[in-house]
Amino acid sequence: MQELPIAPPNNTILKKPNWLRVKLPIGESYQHVRGLVDTHKLHTICESGNCPNMGECWGEGTATFMILGNICTRSCGFCAVATGRPEAVDWDEPQRVAGAIHLMKVKHAVLTSVDRDELKDGGSIIWYNTIEAVKALNPDTTMETLIPDFQGKAEQVQRIILAAPQVVSHNMETCERLTRQVRVQAKYRRSLEVLQMLKQGGMRTKTGMMLGLGETKEEVIQTMKDLVSVGTDVLTLGQYLQPTKKHLPLQRFVHPDEFAELRKIGYQLGFDYVESGPLVRSSYHSDKHVLQGYGRNKWMEEKQAAII
Repeated sequence: MQELPIAPPNNTILKKPNWLRVKLPIGESYQHVRGLVDTHKLHTICESGNCPNMGECWGEGTATFMILGNICTRSCGFCAVATGRPEAVDWDEPQRVAGAIHLMKVKHAVLTSVDRDELKDGGSIIWYNTIEAVKALNPDTTMETLIPDFQGKAEQVQRIILAAPQVVSHNMETCERLTRQVRVQAKYRRSLEVLQMLKQGGMRTKTGMMLGLGETKEEVIQTMKDLVSVGTDVLTLGQYLQPTKKHLPLQRFVHPDEFAELRKIGYQLGFDYVESGPLVRSSYHSDKHVLQGYGRNKWMEEKQAAII
């Protein structure tokens, strides 16, 4: 992972390698989820974020629901979600999301949201209400919540802790040096503080990073060390894909072997679960991220098998 300039020479468009081929979304299960999302007027980060795994996940009857609308108050350089003035808060949304999860009969649900910095509570009340509604209607469903930083305000983070989903995720996205370009209004240290608050509140914590934005291997490892220092349990590493020409340019495609090496380093540093690969996104295989010790035990088995 060598450091690269912020744009490829002469604005070269990099050719997508074979290991990044994505299956088209087809099948009965996909159509079923598609229908539920449309009928209940739900927003999903699968669509808004142009996720490459939408076909696979929806085909298995799962989706990541995005609450608090689909317009964000922030303008991150990597994100395909629209930026602007959000619509008024829909206080009926928690019940609609809970109802859709019930109809889909999913065993594990993922919730995320846009940033709502214009709201006094940062959207944390809707977050709390939605988690509670999902738990009430779906008592056997486990849940991950991928939350914004709430501007680092402890009382807003505390609402998530009180609602107590099985996993709480907040994405770092990139290394400290590139944070200002990649996340604009966010702060690297503030995100670490949010993850630390969550861990101190008893949550199983998770974060994700994108590779291919110009970070060095050393910067990725330093970020991993910073995350371990605040007790982060789960780490996801995936390839950055430029949504449009207006977004941050892709520096390079990271080979699967490099992702495999970082997965090994992550376990050596102390993460409980490391998901690392070109097509990995934050909610990819997230049902397994709930299971304490699952990832580390699997890695130890792989190590033992390699020795034998």
